[in-house]
Amino acid sequence: MTDSPDLYHPWGIASPAFWTGSEPDQPPTPPAPSPLAAIQDAAAAGLHEKALALAEELDATTTALHGEIHLDTIQVREVRGYLTDLTGRPAEALDWYLHTLRLRARLHGPDSPDTESAARRTYSLWRTLPPLEAQDTAPALLAALTETQGPDSPAARWTRRRSAELVVHPKEPPVGERSETIRRDAEAAPEPA
Repeated sequence: MTDSPDLYHPWGIASPAFWTGSEPDQPPTPPAPSPLAAIQDAAAAGLHEKALALAEELDATTTALHGEIHLDTIQVREVRGYLTDLTGRPAEALDWYLHTLRLRARLHGPDSPDTESAARRTYSLWRTLPPLEAQDTAPALLAALTETQGPDSPAARWTRRRSAELVVHPKEPPVGERSETIRRDAEAAPEPA
């Protein structure tokens, strides 16, 4: 066998038509809009109920395609929680965040940075609830945090401390006190690794 310069011919120059799969004399087919892009567009336009309906459709499709314990499904459900909060239903949004926290813990494990971030997001959403709603939902939050991260996790400790404050001071604290509580919570948070 001899080496021949003709042995390794290039297969040609790839034109834009090659990459889009269209014929050179036909315009390329534009990509279909992403369902997430449609949801984001609706939310950005202030059409939160429409965005929520689109997210519900995407959730059904994603769940049918991947199942419940899949990152894509979990992310869509967290989007549903976020949009539910934007529609003015924070307690219902908290239910979504609790649900996705548990799913993330099942998918990634309790010590995963993804699970820890989900716990912080869930706790942060809970902190936005009016005091009486926060008191009512504190047991569910604490149960989810204990289940997914253990009773001594930072978010579980923050929840117990804030729950105790709500029992002592059931009314919304003045802005200065609220800022002080948030500052204390931030100081108690572990440093990122």
